[in-house]
Amino acid sequence: MFKAASIIAIGAALMSAPASAETVVVTADHMVDVLGGKTVDYPAVFITDGRITSVADARTVRRGNDVRHIDMSGKTLVPGLIDMHVHLDSLAEVGGYNSLQYTDSFWTVVAADNARKMLRAGFTTVRNVGSSNYNDVAVKQAIDGGYATGPRIVPAAHALGATGGHCDETYLPPSFKAKGDAVGDGPQELRTRVREQRKYGAEVIKVCATGGVFSRNTEPGQQQLSELELAAIADEAHQWGLRVAAHAHGAAGIKAAIRAGIDTIEHASLVDDEGIKLAVARKQPVWFSMDIYNTDYTQAEGAKNGVLEDNLRKDREIAQIQRDNFRKANAAGVRMIFGSDAGVMPHGQVGGQFKVMVQYGMTPLQAIQAATRNAAEALGREKDVGAIAVGRYADMVAVSGDPLSDVRLLEKPDAVIKGGVVVTD
Repeated sequence: MFKAASIIAIGAALMSAPASAETVVVTADHMVDVLGGKTVDYPAVFITDGRITSVADARTVRRGNDVRHIDMSGKTLVPGLIDMHVHLDSLAEVGGYNSLQYTDSFWTVVAADNARKMLRAGFTTVRNVGSSNYNDVAVKQAIDGGYATGPRIVPAAHALGATGGHCDETYLPPSFKAKGDAVGDGPQELRTRVREQRKYGAEVIKVCATGGVFSRNTEPGQQQLSELELAAIADEAHQWGLRVAAHAHGAAGIKAAIRAGIDTIEHASLVDDEGIKLAVARKQPVWFSMDIYNTDYTQAEGAKNGVLEDNLRKDREIAQIQRDNFRKANAAGVRMIFGSDAGVMPHGQVGGQFKVMVQYGMTPLQAIQAATRNAAEALGREKDVGAIAVGRYADMVAVSGDPLSDVRLLEKPDAVIKGGVVVTD
């Protein structure tokens, strides 16, 4: 239970910051220091204007009467979690052709609700790697403006891809003339697509280097963009100060993306030994985001939700291979980040991935670091998120117990704090 004076109404999270700076202190029994790889006892985290100003020992500091206290007695604080691969405007419960029952703007409303669910699950920052109609940009603007509740969003807007590839419209017949909004063929056309997405709000570029599970008429192992095209995308994005995430299941596409300078490899399901060596050896860091949990949901609920058998077949074929390769990549020293592919499974369930990451070779600390320290570094936002440290946003989750002994505590946090405000308790 929180002390009455410490509880902040959830509605306050929707308001803009006060004109005068307010100092807040959060105290707890323990805190996970993901930078030092250790647990700190009796932390006192001081916050002004939503950012951490100091971290002290609660047993030795004195709080002034003008400092508002958030008392997390009996709890352990963990940095606000970061999911590097979500689709806010997707519903796992609506598969296959069932999505055609809904109007286009339905998915913007869905995105706002899923953002709220992600925040309540402890994910205070998410990277949305591909959406329709700039839904992720819209929800980000609403949250940042105080009109909606949700995490900090790093939007990709429309995902780039090849004609007929995973990021194209592949479910409709020719008479519909359906085409993905950021489809391009050839280096120059794909450079233009990068500029368009940045123009309208993208803060990261998503590209489909290979086929995928949930598209039609593509196979996960197929490489669909050449290394030259991928290099053009990476070069253009980096010129504008943006990083690039490549959907890449197949071994050839993964290696092409690594050589092309792509920053994060999404899924990495069929990576081979050469691809793992390339990832470890590349001087410019490359990160693997491997969604090794959602297949449990897809295989259990997918058919009922309308997912086509061909898609379920592809999911079955790569699921265990991906999990085994997760273990292999982590053991080899590949830089790993947390990515759930929320939208393939319900957004509120993504914390369940931590236990699978530990099952396949990570320590609980490594799994937590993948969703905090590592993710912040992969985003290039180490000064803002990813740790309970001076200068960063005061984003935290509180759990009862020791998550370094039982990582499943993160599946249902007891409280979530964003920018020094309790948004769920």
